Amino acid sequence: MTDKNKFTLGVLTSGGDAPGMNATIRAVVRTALFHDATVLGVMSGFEGLINGEYRTLGARDVGGILQRGGTILQTRRSQRFFEKSYQREAIRNMSLAGMDGLIIIGGEGSMRGAHALAEQGIKVIGIPASIDNDIWGTNMAVGVDTAMNTIMDAVDKLRDTASSHSRAFLIETMGRGCGYLAVMAGIVCGAEIVLIPEVPTTVEEVASSLEDAYRRGKTHAIVIVAEGANIKTTELSQAIDAMDVGFKTRVTILGHIQRGGGPTAFDRILAARLGSAAVQAILAGETDVMVGLKGQSTELIPFIQVMGHQRAANMEYYEMARKLAR
Repeated sequence: MTDKNKFTLGVLTSGGDAPGMNATIRAVVRTALFHDATVLGVMSGFEGLINGEYRTLGARDVGGILQRGGTILQTRRSQRFFEKSYQREAIRNMSLAGMDGLIIIGGEGSMRGAHALAEQGIKVIGIPASIDNDIWGTNMAVGVDTAMNTIMDAVDKLRDTASSHSRAFLIETMGRGCGYLAVMAGIVCGAEIVLIPEVPTTVEEVASSLEDAYRRGKTHAIVIVAEGANIKTTELSQAIDAMDVGFKTRVTILGHIQRGGGPTAFDRILAARLGSAAVQAILAGETDVMVGLKGQSTELIPFIQVMGHQRAANMEYYEMARKLAR
């Protein structure tokens, strides 16, 4: 390829879905079309790349998707893609389709897959999209703000019931390895206790805190539990009820509701910025990098750095949540 105006760009979504993925696809497609590039949407993530499942995307194909959750390209996890033979098959199909570069929207595992392609000479740019906000190299990933607002809305509603019945509600959020969502939810929802993977906690410590809250006259309590915390939510509830701390507990597992819904204004703007920056980067010859948000600016971060670090919850915010729980 000698003329960037004839550039054929692939775009796929991979891993867990996140609100704002559609907004990101839209930004990628329309920015590419502005630069006279052709866009091929890859269906079903890396599986579609292996199987050669592509569809041409024009401006009208991405019309009306800005406000929709999920992804029109669909997504799935692909273990076989990490086998060299399937990577070769994917690269062969990309070549047959005339694809000159690829933009991958997804989480940390998706960035690993992108790096594997880049190592074999494919031009690849990554865009972080994961509600856990566990991707190193970006302040925020697409979908995080929407998930946070979903959690906040749910906890606010549950607090009404908790206060009416003098209960302690144990509310489980997503976050297997990173407690970002739980910590931030603890602050914005005024939780009494936050449990995260980064800080191991005992049942006795939680029970003591709840009993103290009861003695101080609190009419209810909210405990936010990240799914990756060292104590399982249902087991914690049963143990606390057996200790008789004053409050009886109820468990709510928010689960996949956190992934759904239309993206917030913040996520739509973030999707537009990262999607546009990714297209401009790949047309400029960049590869093997992720577009991340650093402060108020977008930056290119090498995949090798993204994969070499584990993002954790902000401990300063965690301590703030504890101090505000009096």
